Amino acid sequence: MYARASVTTAAALLAITALVLPGTATASPDRAAAPAAGAAPGTVPAAKGAGSPLVIAHRGASAYAPENTLEAVEAADDLGIDWVENDVQRTKDGRLVVIHDDNLRRTTDVETLYPDRAPWKVKDFTAAEIARLDAGSWFGDRWAGARVPTLTRYLRALEANRQKLLLEIKAPELYPGIEKEILQVLREEGWLDRDHVRRRLVIQSFSADSVRTVHERRPDVTTGFLGTPAVADLPSYAAFTDQINPTHTSLTADYVAAAHRLKGAHGKPLTVSTWTVNDAAGAVRVAGFGVDGIITNNPDVVRDAVG
Repeated sequence: MYARASVTTAAALLAITALVLPGTATASPDRAAAPAAGAAPGTVPAAKGAGSPLVIAHRGASAYAPENTLEAVEAADDLGIDWVENDVQRTKDGRLVVIHDDNLRRTTDVETLYPDRAPWKVKDFTAAEIARLDAGSWFGDRWAGARVPTLTRYLRALEANRQKLLLEIKAPELYPGIEKEILQVLREEGWLDRDHVRRRLVIQSFSADSVRTVHERRPDVTTGFLGTPAVADLPSYAAFTDQINPTHTSLTADYVAAAHRLKGAHGKPLTVSTWTVNDAAGAVRVAGFGVDGIITNNPDVVRDAVG
């Protein structure tokens, strides 16, 4: 597991703004765990001018521990970070695992353990096979033995720390039906109860169809679209999402303002969290645009830059 003392020593000025993202809770047509209709609104990020942007740890504290591992979850907790972002994909035998790339080469030793299985796609390996992989050594010798976690284990680690989750459905076109399966695991682990849905969970994707599917199945869950739709298209996205989360290189103050003028799926102004900003100058720049959140590998740098 992550060594708490070492991170604290390495980054002495670390503290983090807690991120509260979810939107209004509404009744769900297909899950008994959904909040009742008419429940009080949840909390959303403040709009432009109302304060400093909120900070989200990208793939866990991925500047300090191997991305998307339980060690990165612990690193984020050591830094005082409430919200972490991750990526979810599906194995050959239908298990959900937390990993960014759709193949295993970059962040594991899959080529060593399974040299004849190129191109080493996540979907071509069973959960048991992936569990054997070292997902830490690429980041440094001290992380040797870190594993690719299942979504279930990841959720339990977050729960133990009382952390919150910005969950990305990665490459849903490769995994038909993954939205239903993710919601099932979330429900089994207690993440679709009133508290989690209102205050501790957001589901996002680059796929508008995937985000729309989540909204249709669980309209109480806060959703985000990853990308920068044209301003003229924003109203159509607002019908099924609460957040527009673009890359920082595509962002302008006018774009943020255009998003804020629209109400999202839960009747609150669309919010904007931008990615991936890892330096102080970039953080100051996007904060000046009025973004509501900054997704970053270096939450300490961003926090110190924007206050």
